[in-house]
Amino acid sequence: MKLTASLIYGLLTSILLVSAPHADHLPLWVSALCAVLLGWRAYLGYSGNPMPPYWLLLTITLGSVGGLLISFHTLFGREVGVTMLILLTTLKLLEMRAARDATVVIYLACFIIITNFFYSQSIPTALFMLATLLVIMATWVHLQTGTLALRPRLRIAAVLLLQAIPLMLVLFVLFPRVQGPLWGLPQDAYASSGLTDTMSPGSLSKLSLSDAVAFRVAFSGNPPLREQMYWRGPVLWDFDGQTWTPGIAASNRVAQLDSLSGPIDYTVTLEPHNKTWLFALEMPTRVSVPAGMTYDFQLRQKSPVNARLRYDVHTQLGYRANAGEEPFQLRRALLLPRGLNPRARQLATEWRTSGGGDEAVMRAALRNFSQQNFGYTLEPPPLPGFNAIDDFLFETRQGFCEHYASSFVFLMRAAGVPARVVTGYQGAEYNDLGNYYIVRQSDAHAWAEVWLQERGWVRVDPTAAIAPARVQSGLAAAVPDSAVLPFMARMQSPWLLKLRFNLDALANQWNQWVLGYNQERQFAFLTRLGMEAITWQKMALNMLAYVALLVGLFTLFMLRRLTVHNPDAVQALYLKFCRKLEKKGIVRAAHEGPQDFAARAMLIKPQHADAIRDITTRYVALRYSRQSDSGALPALRRAIAVFRL
Repeated sequence: MKLTASLIYGLLTSILLVSAPHADHLPLWVSALCAVLLGWRAYLGYSGNPMPPYWLLLTITLGSVGGLLISFHTLFGREVGVTMLILLTTLKLLEMRAARDATVVIYLACFIIITNFFYSQSIPTALFMLATLLVIMATWVHLQTGTLALRPRLRIAAVLLLQAIPLMLVLFVLFPRVQGPLWGLPQDAYASSGLTDTMSPGSLSKLSLSDAVAFRVAFSGNPPLREQMYWRGPVLWDFDGQTWTPGIAASNRVAQLDSLSGPIDYTVTLEPHNKTWLFALEMPTRVSVPAGMTYDFQLRQKSPVNARLRYDVHTQLGYRANAGEEPFQLRRALLLPRGLNPRARQLATEWRTSGGGDEAVMRAALRNFSQQNFGYTLEPPPLPGFNAIDDFLFETRQGFCEHYASSFVFLMRAAGVPARVVTGYQGAEYNDLGNYYIVRQSDAHAWAEVWLQERGWVRVDPTAAIAPARVQSGLAAAVPDSAVLPFMARMQSPWLLKLRFNLDALANQWNQWVLGYNQERQFAFLTRLGMEAITWQKMALNMLAYVALLVGLFTLFMLRRLTVHNPDAVQALYLKFCRKLEKKGIVRAAHEGPQDFAARAMLIKPQHADAIRDITTRYVALRYSRQSDSGALPALRRAIAVFRL
């Protein structure tokens, strides 16, 4: 089969659609090269010029592979694999000369569709890929037929996709889920997002510019107040003058937590972030997934969270944490880098010598923040020097939550009060349409914990002394209107809020029931359908049975259509005439022609002989003489309509 220009344009459109979403992940030179190659192939199809020689394509291919090796420093992994697939598929278009080559390109386009879900599995991505698949199927139909116009091709492709939906649903529901992926993926297959286990000036303020969802929470009973929603993450102990890090765990003891209030239960749906920690309200006491509690009350599991994770948590909002802390842990919580930030050390020493104990020192530090013209901003001045704490406390006095948490803990340690930094998220946004809370990356926060005699570790949020609205109402309420914030963090009109919540509720259901359809949910769903003693063997047999049933039904339907002949307009009118005679007992035999049948009918009904002869003559003229008179068919229709026996 000759490759027509319209077929080539269909293939080019297919490759462009499946490759376009990868533009953010491809090196710039690869995107530019693919655009040039697609344009080149389009020009060749339009002009009819000969295809490039093989030596030129081989040179481009080898040069591209070398460029990938330079860009990625490897030829293995998800990123480089997807890039190479797109690049080589685009090059395949320039050696496409026969129908077999076009078929290969269509198969490659279908495979590239799958790679888009490595980066996003959202509803918009799924809808775009469905539309792309429709274009690919229409191109495949064009390859098979060669003569159909665009609209019929799209209609046939849409019918094929609709016919595949029942089979897709059976496979989705009954295909046995297994723990973990079906095949191993390289390390770069997992994107890292959200909080890290380090904190330095500017790290959280950059994260606050993202409106991506960190996790969603559904409470079993009454939810806590917003100012109580501190979602605990990494705990940072060591400070080098610029950056806080967790350090090396110094205790294998079990964390001691005394409950001082009633418990609260809730379910967290955590987005993948490629880290081992889980988030929970302070302080968690029980979690439904295999995760351990560290001595400083971090929830951690052994493997990174590389897929969406749903877990139930039991939390005590009122608590006394490690009241009998080990002495070496307290000494660890007093360590500071030598020789740095002398002015901050002097200030802390003055608070200590003024008397009043640890709590008095803590109140003095908070009072200093609230009374010394400190500002809360997303764009703090840089602090590149060795004495960053001094520069912040006595010079710039403009910072984000990490500046206040870092300087507060430094001051506490300098005054002899054990303290550490805690990072996580603060607050949440309630979606009344789904009855759950949304915690976004813009809710990232840092606060402090100090150890007080007989009270244990106590949460202190120095940001609340500067910008209480941040804790009570959220980030947008605490920064000036001129501050750059993500779209989701700004107050919007009621209809925009409703639209936003509707979309998020839809996305949440998609996450729970489509992306989150794991082995546990599959067993629960099949149990509700009446399937007992569920095993993967039984699911596989049921799946094969339903697939065979669907294929059989479709086969019978298609075979039935092969035996049905749709009559043309002339034949349909004559059959209507025959049915009128049949109602009076004059049945046309299968071997009778129209004239023989008319002669027999006139003998039986001589009073209607003229009408029968007229209708038969008109029918024979239209059916066999190919009469071109435009009024002949309407005249036959009127004659049959008025015919009565």
